[in-house]
Amino acid sequence: MKTVPQISLQEAVALVKDGDTLLQGGFGMTGNPVHLMHALAETKTKDLTFIGNNVGEVGIGGGRLLRNGQIKKMIGSFFTSNPEAVKAAQSGQVEYELLPQGTLAEAIRAGGAGIGGFFTPTSAGTELAKGRETKVINCKEQVYIEGIRGNVAFVRAWKADTAGNLTYRMTEQNFNRAMATAADLVIAEVEEIVPVGQIAPEHVHTPGSYVNYLVQATLTLEDLGSSASVSSGRKADETRLNMARRALQELKKGDVVNLGIGIPTLVADLISPEDGIVLHTENGMLGVGPAPTDGGGAMDYPVNAGKIPVTALPGSSYFDSADSFAMIRGKHVDIAVMGGLEVDEKANLANWAVPGQPLLGVGGAMDLASGAKTLIITMTHTNKDGSAKMVPACNLPLTALQAVDMVITDLAVFKFIDGKLTLIELMPGATLEEVRAKTTAAFEEKLAQEPQGAN
Repeated sequence: MKTVPQISLQEAVALVKDGDTLLQGGFGMTGNPVHLMHALAETKTKDLTFIGNNVGEVGIGGGRLLRNGQIKKMIGSFFTSNPEAVKAAQSGQVEYELLPQGTLAEAIRAGGAGIGGFFTPTSAGTELAKGRETKVINCKEQVYIEGIRGNVAFVRAWKADTAGNLTYRMTEQNFNRAMATAADLVIAEVEEIVPVGQIAPEHVHTPGSYVNYLVQATLTLEDLGSSASVSSGRKADETRLNMARRALQELKKGDVVNLGIGIPTLVADLISPEDGIVLHTENGMLGVGPAPTDGGGAMDYPVNAGKIPVTALPGSSYFDSADSFAMIRGKHVDIAVMGGLEVDEKANLANWAVPGQPLLGVGGAMDLASGAKTLIITMTHTNKDGSAKMVPACNLPLTALQAVDMVITDLAVFKFIDGKLTLIELMPGATLEEVRAKTTAAFEEKLAQEPQGAN
């Protein structure tokens, strides 16, 4: 059995050269090799192409490299979480490429497996597909994505043995597992290094054959930035709760359900264990439970896609981001409940970008919108200026084509029946005249006798 060298942080980052492509594991600061990133920020290494889900937080992780001017180009899924990354991209200071989260994970997995590329339905018909080859496969338009490899990968594992076998803790697998396969040189930052044989073979997530060097580094709450603890709790008005309650009516026992941020997150607070609904989070978990109540944070618990600590229900499982999105694209997620900015008469969805605003990140929205068996959108019926969100044709950048099955707003519930937008319910306090006045999309009406909504 080979022995993988254990080196210092300074020795590790000296292996990164000017102009290298650097893969960095982590989802937010969870499973983020933050000590390696900070040590690299102390060097003069420059002109890096950075590949990761996001560029850390402001001044933390990859955010420190960005602030130092060491990054020439960044490739990722969700830069919005770091305002400095958004500003650098939109000002032209740093080149960037935006990929849907599942596409990014699969591209890294393909690169690590020696696969040149693949076709995916995710992003078809959107701005992110512009300039890419497309084909119709199985009657569905699909976009060609090349595999991704790097010169160096920084990954974070919880434990390693001296042979380089790695095991990850809870949702810390995320992008780390795929990235550990997809670089010429893989350096693993780990909490603990144990003698070979102390990690049971069935508990090895990344075999030592992928790993070139180990660095031992102890994680602290300060290292995790804003992911360190649970927020003080959400407060929602009755209108938003009504939408969440109505969405819950569509979920049944045994359903695998993904809940997006915003109003959909409130649905999780309404679900009880007796409902038998299995919550999925795209950063690698099935069986998501409520937020912890003991004051514990990300050092003690898994995190969801909103980077919030959660509990794990009995029967839960953890996996990496590539497997999670394979689950989504493979139609193993029954229902996705997401927020929306616009929905149009053809069931097209826009929910990830507003021109002129400091937003730069699609996350998992495109994968979920095109991959879930059923897509429910929850959103306010109008914008703050009173303009309609239910429109004849989306004006904002598209997330997915002909993907929406149901829309729940503060005024009404719509379904697409035989391809036609159809009003089926009024929400509490709403009138048909108000819905008609505030909806520019054409729709049919099949209302029940009594409005439904809040119980």
